[in-house]
Amino acid sequence: MDWLLDRTVESCSIGVVFGQSSFTDLDFADDVFLLAELLELLVLILETTASEAAVVEEFVYLGSLIHSSTGSTCDISRRSAITRAAMQSLENQIWRSMLAISTKLKLYNTCILPISLYGSDCWAISKTDARKIDALDQWCLRMLLGINGTNFVRNDDVRRLTKQPKLTAIIQSRRLTLFWHIMHKDDNADAKRILLASPPADWRRQLGRPRITWLSTVQQDLKQHQLTLLEAADLDQNCALWRMMSTYGTTQS
Repeated sequence: MDWLLDRTVESCSIGVVFGQSSFTDLDFADDVFLLAELLELLVLILETTASEAAVVEEFVYLGSLIHSSTGSTCDISRRSAITRAAMQSLENQIWRSMLAISTKLKLYNTCILPISLYGSDCWAISKTDARKIDALDQWCLRMLLGINGTNFVRNDDVRRLTKQPKLTAIIQSRRLTLFWHIMHKDDNADAKRILLASPPADWRRQLGRPRITWLSTVQQDLKQHQLTLLEAADLDQNCALWRMMSTYGTTQS
């Protein structure tokens, strides 16, 4: 983002003047303001920003990988790679040590899982992504238990020994919790309105855009509870039911 702002500022004369000082842009966390004294200049700035951004296929912002495809697969792959590196860095000191399995699991849930789950409540997950996520989960748990490739141990046995829910189930719980928070907002809240809005009758998905969206992923989650999106929205005040739904996945293996 900083690179993009630098390119935009260098490409066109922008900014506003206060006394002896000139300001071109303001940015804090995920908020960015581009400044101009005339509307015509502001339009030019936005066009320049769009042009500069078009040459960037992907970039990391606030810990998540933003890809031009707008899908989540690249960010999931990046998270998986970071998780594997973290597991391997602790292999000799922790996973191969004489610590009790219960202690290793506490360290895994405290130090490793947050790496895997960062930003996961916003992922749009395809079936292929889900298989890769659960494969990573099994690889981590097998390393934790000291099971190597020559040991023929069933995945179900690994799950039974560790009593760990599937990683995709944990992500589903986080996704439903986020959805509940949005549905719990005022009806005029932009986030709630956009999720419940109906597209125009002639709307078509643009070529190259991913078929799997976050909202379609949520709809698949709700389908497991025999609920539609609108039916779930009507249940937003039922906190007990929503808690049950958001923890459903974490209690199922």
